[in-house]
Amino acid sequence: MARGEFENLPGTGRPIAGLDEPHDELWWVKDKLRREDIATLPPSLAVRRDRDQLRDHLADFTSEASLRDALDDLNQRIRTINRYGSPSGPPTTLMPQDVEEYVARWRSLTGRDSDRG
Repeated sequence: MARGEFENLPGTGRPIAGLDEPHDELWWVKDKLRREDIATLPPSLAVRRDRDQLRDHLADFTSEASLRDALDDLNQRIRTINRYGSPSGPPTTLMPQDVEEYVARWRSLTGRDSDRG
């Protein structure tokens, strides 16, 4: 302290985050997951989230082929979860998505005709 090595440290004068919260033995795990942006959803819920995100960002696909690839991947994950179940989380009743319906919706949103490339 006499040499001034503890002056102007980051966070000086600011409250310590979480200091007044109840003790949580897994605080460091939760913090790591948050910082690394790691999903902690069970597969049965993650696939629903991914379906919703695909639907919400349909117009962001740059080609019909990329949309079809994303839907094929999603449908394969849905089939796998429905066939084998999820090791954790609730069971799912989500059915594979209708690719042609999504493609038709994408075309109407983007004003594009069939362009599979």
